[in-house]
Amino acid sequence: MNALGRHVLAEIYGCDPRILDDEERVREIMVGAALEAGAEIREVAFHKFSPQGVSGVVVISESHLAVHTWPELGYAAADVFTCGNKVDPWQACRHIVRNFRAQRFTATETKRGIFEEQPKQAAG
Repeated sequence: MNALGRHVLAEIYGCDPRILDDEERVREIMVGAALEAGAEIREVAFHKFSPQGVSGVVVISESHLAVHTWPELGYAAADVFTCGNKVDPWQACRHIVRNFRAQRFTATETKRGIFEEQPKQAAG
């Protein structure tokens, strides 16, 4: 069976709360994760919440990276969805965990778009 993509969902605990509450730092980490994994960045959008927390997405040609942070809990939820074989979502995930200075994390991978035969790409 062939899959169009791989989607890693990460639960990241024991993170540095100052990093998780710094919109610019979170943006840099997520962009860095995409680049380290070999992705081609298309758009970046992040938002700082009041009184705390950051959410954002890095749109890549191969799909996306997204994150939501809870600095008060030292917790972040991240997902890395990549299509094709060029970009390794686990490499991006490890970059995020390392740079959030996490004490621990769990992650699961789901195959997306599973076909018995590789579908033909639409012209366009």
